[in-house]
Amino acid sequence: MTSHPHHAIPLGAADRLRSDPRLAEAKRLLQEVLDDHTAHIDSVRGPDPDRQESYSELLDRLGKARGGAPYFRYLASGLGRGPMVELADGSIKLDFIGGIGVYGLGHSHPRILDATIDAALEDTVMQGNLQQGPMTVAMCERLLRMANAHGAALGHCLISTSGAMANENALKIAFHNRHPASRVLAIDNCFAGRSIALAQLTDRPAYRAGIPTALAVDHLPMFHPARPKESVEQASRSLRKLLDRFPGQYATLWMELVAGEGGYYPGTEDYFHALVEPCREHGILIIFDEVQTFSRLSQPFAFQHFQLDEFADIVTIGKITQVCATLYRSSLQPKGPVLSQTFTASSSAFASGLATLDHLQESECFGPDGWNMQRHRYFAGKLQSLSQKYPGKISGPYGEGMMIAFTPGNGSAEAAKTMVEKMFHAGLMSFVAGSEPTRIRFLPPPGITTLAHIDIACDIIEKVLRELS
Repeated sequence: MTSHPHHAIPLGAADRLRSDPRLAEAKRLLQEVLDDHTAHIDSVRGPDPDRQESYSELLDRLGKARGGAPYFRYLASGLGRGPMVELADGSIKLDFIGGIGVYGLGHSHPRILDATIDAALEDTVMQGNLQQGPMTVAMCERLLRMANAHGAALGHCLISTSGAMANENALKIAFHNRHPASRVLAIDNCFAGRSIALAQLTDRPAYRAGIPTALAVDHLPMFHPARPKESVEQASRSLRKLLDRFPGQYATLWMELVAGEGGYYPGTEDYFHALVEPCREHGILIIFDEVQTFSRLSQPFAFQHFQLDEFADIVTIGKITQVCATLYRSSLQPKGPVLSQTFTASSSAFASGLATLDHLQESECFGPDGWNMQRHRYFAGKLQSLSQKYPGKISGPYGEGMMIAFTPGNGSAEAAKTMVEKMFHAGLMSFVAGSEPTRIRFLPPPGITTLAHIDIACDIIEKVLRELS
């Protein structure tokens, strides 16, 4: 049959459904209803006394069902507004942790509502190995375009169910391509995930308690801002020693460019080049773990922020995109069926992720003077002022972009946990990171966090510091 590319392709049933004016009207009405019922979620407030008993009972039931109490006494009502979230006890918190970076547009964002309505109308609830939709294509191509915008050469994108699975797939690709090399290089203070294999990479002995050794991992010293030259030289010496000790045995160097769980320690271009260049010379693949850093620095990818595009062999992302993925060079395409998943993500996750990417790019998050870096400088300045006003009670700031942290008191785990809990009760959500010192970190939602929100956060921090004085 002769094709006629100049003729319009007939609309299918799904296309006709999406263009039905009744759907547009239904969306408008739903958004109107949502706006009406979230209008009051505009400031931090305490719980409704009449709900506290039932709320406490529900939390106790959750702890019993899951085998342990949750970190926060937090159960959402199901509504929020930007970085403000309402809990089921009627309280409203300023959510500056966002599920450890998952709520990229905060709570109850209109673009997410619109996207998930479209997704709910799709026949496929969970997309995966056998059944996928056009959004899978859109997400893969979108991520590859973004990743390759400044010179990287990533050819394929594999969607997966979690950041841990994205990292597992990254390791599988590296080992498969560099077989029989079986060792991994990683950076001190890193976190890769909690699977059996990734627990070996993660620099936390407690996370490996009772877990059999699955990988041979050697850790390199992380960059230290107080000793920039010395820490680069130390890491370089350690790398050379390991390469001499285990010649040809390393498949990959696995790196977080800003240590997330480890305490928000960013490296520098000099530090990273001291590691990636020798590894490239020795045929060792470079994996950049961007599960937490993606969309939070001056560029969508941290490897772009640090100008490491040419060294990106395998890259993992997750959290803010709602779906997780492993991007890798075409030359690393496995020769056997080692990559597959029944489920990759729900249709609503794909739709939400694409809507989030649209918003982040349209709101000018990226660039040296983009939203992310402007907010970082403002937040960092406020935290610096607090550290000068309350010496010994708070130090910092630390981190990069929309990943920011401070050290409370003496940096003990107890001091950090106490302050996180006090800030939560005062209306600000944060989380701990690192050890010796333990820090308190924030992951404000990019693209919607305003300077006014940061002011509220810093007012709560100061209130808690005064209580601790």
